[in-house]
Amino acid sequence: MQDAVLAMLAKEPSYGYHLRARLRRALGPLGESMNHGQIYVTLARLEKAGLVVCERSDGLPDRADRKVYALTPAGQRRVAAWLAEVGRPKPDLAEFHLKLVAAAAARLADPVELVAAQRRELLRRLREAQRAALAEPERSAAAVLLEGVMLRLQADLRWLAACERAWAMGGDATAGDEDDEVEGG
Repeated sequence: MQDAVLAMLAKEPSYGYHLRARLRRALGPLGESMNHGQIYVTLARLEKAGLVVCERSDGLPDRADRKVYALTPAGQRRVAAWLAEVGRPKPDLAEFHLKLVAAAAARLADPVELVAAQRRELLRRLREAQRAALAEPERSAAAVLLEGVMLRLQADLRWLAACERAWAMGGDATAGDEDDEVEGG
């Protein structure tokens, strides 16, 4: 969130309310869950880190003074570094896999049932993303984002199918733990 706010400020200084509106518009339906205070907390953190400065602008007679935020040179460098950074989205596949292993090892839950519950949730999210995508203009920034969300959910669903096959066939990911010692020492 911080880097996105900084990037929005790279265009021009802005008020917190205006920044929030621009982010919500850019995210489409996904931006609806953005908390009103979230942008102000983020701006305060960025100011404390020396990445933005805040100046008061004269308010209107019926409005109090407003804070205008602008990038510092350090903020400009961070935006440039963020835009140049190439990374992969970070799914929680490892965490979910550990949940399956731990549940099976401690006999707390059936991993196949955990996979089924996870699948139901991913299918629910996929349906939501599909409905939201239909409401967006084709090739809009929000439509492209929603397409990425849907593709990611579909990939996660395929991975869950592989997990289910492995666990349903008695795949015990904890088997062999005793054999993990390094040889030759």
